[in-house]
Amino acid sequence: MELVRQPVFLLLMTLSGAFTIFLATPYYFAFGDEPKLVKNSTLAVMLLAGLLGAVLSASASLAREIHVGTVLAVLSKPVGRAQFLLAKYTGLIAALTLLTFVNLIASLLASRMAFDAYGSTDLFALGVFAAGIVLAYLIGGFSNFFLRRPFVSDAVFGLVLMLSLAFVVINFFTKEVKPQEWASGVDWRMVPAAVLVLFALWILAGLALACSTRLDIIPTLVICSCFFVMGMMSDYLFGRPAQAGHWWAAVLYAITPNWQLLWLADAVESGRSTFHWGYVAKALGYALAYVGAVLAVAVALFEERELS
Repeated sequence: MELVRQPVFLLLMTLSGAFTIFLATPYYFAFGDEPKLVKNSTLAVMLLAGLLGAVLSASASLAREIHVGTVLAVLSKPVGRAQFLLAKYTGLIAALTLLTFVNLIASLLASRMAFDAYGSTDLFALGVFAAGIVLAYLIGGFSNFFLRRPFVSDAVFGLVLMLSLAFVVINFFTKEVKPQEWASGVDWRMVPAAVLVLFALWILAGLALACSTRLDIIPTLVICSCFFVMGMMSDYLFGRPAQAGHWWAAVLYAITPNWQLLWLADAVESGRSTFHWGYVAKALGYALAYVGAVLAVAVALFEERELS
C-alpha cells in the first residue's frame, strides 16, 4: 500500500498503459509487419516501465526509510532485519505485478488494434480505453473528496478495475461497433510472454532492493541499468568465452542475469507455440533461484548496514 500510494507509481502505470495503446494507433507502413512491430514494442514498454518501477519503488521503500529513520522504529519491535527486508521485497513484487497486469491488458488490446497499411485505427477501443482512465481518476477524486481516502492508491486500483472492464467491453464489439465473438483478434500468446517479463522484473526488483540497502536512487538506477544492458548481451559477452573454457567468463555468465531467456517476443511472431507454459515453468525456476541468491546478498548487506 505504501508503494501504490506513491504518485510516481500512478503516473508510471498511466503513462505506460496509455503509450502501449498509442503504439497501435498510428500508420507505420512497415510492409505488413505492423502487428509484429506493435507487439514487440508493447513488451519493451512493459519491461522498461517495470525497470523504472522496480528502482523507484525499491528506493522509496528502503533507501528513503533508512535516511528518515523509519527503519529504526520498525526494527525496535520484535522484527528481524531479514524478515523486514523480505517483507519489503514481497510488497515490491506485488506492486510490480499490479503494474504488469495493467500493461498486459493494454498489450492485449494493442494486439487486437494493430493494423497493416490497408487497415485503420480502432477509434472505438481507443475511446473506451481513454474513458476507463478518466473514470479511474474520477473514482480516486471522489473517494478522496467525500471519503477522505488517499487519492493515489484509489486511482491505482480504479485503473486496474476500469481498464479490466474496458478490455471486456471492447472485445464484445468490432472497431465498427458491431457485435462479435468475444476477444476475436486478441493474441493470447502475449500472456506467457508477459509472464516471462514479470519474472525478469522480479529479478530486477531483487537487484534494486539489494542496491537500495547501501545506495540512493540514482546509483541504484545506474547499477540496475548496467545489469540490464549486460544481461541482454550476456550470451555474446560471456557465453562464447565460457564455452571456450575461460573460467572468468563462466563465473560472469552465471552471475549476470540472462534476459534473453525471458524475452521471447520473436517466438510469439514466429508461429511457434511450444514454449508456452512448459517453458514458463522452467523460467520460473530460474527466476526463483536467481532471486534467492540476490536476496541472500541483500540480507547480508543489510545486516551490516549502520542505521543510526
